[in-house]
Order: sequence, then C-alpha cells, then structure tokens
Amino acid sequence: MNGRKSENRMLYFLLSLSLITTFILSLNMGDTPVSFFKSLWTKLDRESAVILWEIRLPRAIMAILVGASLGLSGAAMQGFLRNPLAEPGVMGVTGGAVLGAVLMFYTGLASVFSFALPVGGMIGACLSVVILYAVAGRMHSAYSLILAGVAINTLAFALTALALNLSKNPYASLEIVFWQMGSLADRSFEHVTLSAPFVLAGWILLLWDARAWDALTLGEETARSMGVSLGTVRFRLIVGTALCVGAAVSFCGSIGFVGLVVPHLLRPFIRYQPGKLLGVSALGGAILLLLADIGVRVIPSHTEIKLGVLTALAGAPFFIVLIFKMRRSVL
Repeated sequence: MNGRKSENRMLYFLLSLSLITTFILSLNMGDTPVSFFKSLWTKLDRESAVILWEIRLPRAIMAILVGASLGLSGAAMQGFLRNPLAEPGVMGVTGGAVLGAVLMFYTGLASVFSFALPVGGMIGACLSVVILYAVAGRMHSAYSLILAGVAINTLAFALTALALNLSKNPYASLEIVFWQMGSLADRSFEHVTLSAPFVLAGWILLLWDARAWDALTLGEETARSMGVSLGTVRFRLIVGTALCVGAAVSFCGSIGFVGLVVPHLLRPFIRYQPGKLLGVSALGGAILLLLADIGVRVIPSHTEIKLGVLTALAGAPFFIVLIFKMRRSVL
C-alpha cells in the first residue's frame, strides 16, 4: 500500500515537473526571441515585455486551463461510462458550444461585441446540457447519456452546417470554419479571467466524485449497494463536463482527442484506478496541449497551423491503434 502511494506521489511529481518545464518552454517559443529567464533579472524592452507578458503568458495559461479541462473530462467520462472510447464531446456539449459561437458569427454580434464568441459558446453548452438532462436525466442506464449526446451533437452540427450554408457573407463563413479548427492565438488575460471561474467550477464538480469512479468499475448495482448515488454523480458529471468543455470550446474552438488520448496514456501508471486517473489526466492534458501549442508555433508554415488540426492529426492514428488493440483483446 505504501509502495503504491509512493508511486502515485512520484507520478504527480514527474507530471508537475513536466508541466512547469513545458510552461516555461512555451513562454520562450515564438518568432521573436524572448527569454523568460532573462526577464527575471534583466528589464526587457517594451516590445519584448509585451510579447512575453501580454501575448505568450496568457496563451500558456489558457493552454493549461483548456488542456487540463479536456483531460479531466475525458477521464471522468471514461470512468463513469466504463468505456475507454468515451470522450467529452460524446454528451453533445461540444456541438452545442460550437453552434452557440457560430450563431454569434452568423448574426454579426461577433464583430460588434468582442466577447460574443465565448458568451455564445457558453450559452450553447448550457442549453445542450439542459436538453441532455431533460432527455436522459431520469434514465438509469449510463448509455442513455451517449444516445442523447449523439442526438444533440448531430442536431447541433446540422444547424451549424445550415448556418454556414445560409450565410450571405463568404468571409464570415471562412472565419467560422477557421475558428472551428481551434486555436490559442491572440488569447489575452481577459479571456483567462472570463473562462477561469467556469473551468475551476467544472474541475471541482468532476473531482468531487473521485471515489465513486472506483466503485463504478464493479458495476452500477454494486456501486449503489456501496452508497453511490448514481443520479447525483451523473448530474455532477454532466454539469462539470459542460462547464469545462463548454468554456474550452467557447474560448478556443474545437480541440479534439486530448480527452481520449491522455487517460489512455496515463491509465497503466495508476494501475487502472479511475478515481486516481482524474488528477493525473488533468496534468497530462495540460502538458499535451502546451506541447501541441508549441508545435503549431515551431512547425514551418506560411500561416500558423490550427491547434485542433494538429491534435487531430496526432490523435486519429492513436484512436485507430486503440480500436485494433481492443479488437485483439476481444478475439
């Protein structure tokens, strides 16, 4: 038992150290050479100070908030549904957030109000949760969440496509498409302060039921006999995921596969305990998204590659390998 605790502490230590290292590396990466360490003992010129403290720092903080949210939500979803292929977007929150933000583009509010996109995205995410709970809230099976989420996602993306189809401004349509690809570019401290309360509230709700995830590995009936209230756990899962993923999508666009990949990479190190996977997945998600954001800045291209494109290119092969691995285990 003590050996297992020491292993967990070591894992947290290594992930925390990796996060700090990646965070500092993110502050140093970019077209303009600015050293974070040099800024600690030397006063930077105005241009360098603006680049470091007003452009790169909020971008790196936003990467941590979004990456941790996606990793934590993915681990929680997989633990509750007991499905290794589950990820945050399965409940329709991603589709609802994208639709809400796209409607801000479509109505022209995005050009009038600077925070119309995140506000619209959060409203869309919240509405999708209300619909999800109205449809599946009283059903006992966890898979009812998947079915309801698929229906909401399908409807949301159909309405998003309809908005693109009916848009009279081709430039607005192009802007919508590029926004959907996901990016952390041009994020400021205003975005950080506006998104942080939603994200932190979501983290609290998802981490609240860490012990319940371990009980759920034995089945829903066994978990109930151990005093786990599945209805309460499901409610906190839905609301917590909505807050985390809704805020992430609203402020940064759609960034996929982080919530799927990170829990799988870290699960063997915590001996397949879903409760302990939550915290390490949050750290792993933050590290992965920081590395991906560094990647889009260092990969040579005429324009910066969108973050969601890079995570999809890296995540899709992993997803395929995972499916083949599951097929072999079944056979």
